[in-house]
Order: sequence, then structure tokens, then C-alpha cells
Amino acid sequence: MQYIALIYGDPDLLPEHGSDESNAMMQGYFAANEVYKRDGVFVAGEPLEPVSTATSLRIRGGKTETMDGPFAETKEQLGGFYIFDCADLDAALKYAALIPGAKYGTVEVRPIMVLG
Repeated sequence: MQYIALIYGDPDLLPEHGSDESNAMMQGYFAANEVYKRDGVFVAGEPLEPVSTATSLRIRGGKTETMDGPFAETKEQLGGFYIFDCADLDAALKYAALIPGAKYGTVEVRPIMVLG
């Protein structure tokens, strides 16, 4: 079954880019990626541009409306994701626990719905 791990973080809590702590966090991501690939659970994973680059879209009354930024007002912002192909939720959680961003925010793990 496939699971998505959504990585949320508070930008104010993340280490400063280029700092030793930031470099260590990135090394943690590289190491996690190697484990995911070695174990054959990696399907996809990417970081996202900052929330300031986001555009939200909704359709109301048949008209498309767009807004700059995310729709939700929260401190933690979606910063990236992984998709794992795992036997069960316990396995997906084991791999999600390797995501360094969990130290600075929250990783939400959800099964991907299979249609059809």
C-alpha cells in the first residue's frame, strides 16, 4: 500500500540555511533517502518552494478564484512530501520517523486511496 508523508514545519523553528544545524539536517535527508531506496519503499519525494510562492484556487458559483499563499492560516507550513510503498502503516511510520523535519514540525502519514 502507498502512504504519503506530508512534512510540515514552522519556518521560524527551522535552522538557518547554511548553518551547521541546517547542513546536518540535509545530511539526514540524504541518509533517509538512501534507506528508502535500499529498502525499496521509495516512490517519490520532493521539497516544496516556500509557502510565499503558493497560489490557492477554488471555484465558487462557477467562477474560479485564485489567491496568493496558502488557504489555511497556520504556523506550520507544508514543506515537502514522500510517498512510500509499504506493507502497512507501522512500516510507513517507521520510515516517516527518519524524516529530519519531524524535529522541527510534524509529519502527517496517510494512506493513499486506491480508486477503481
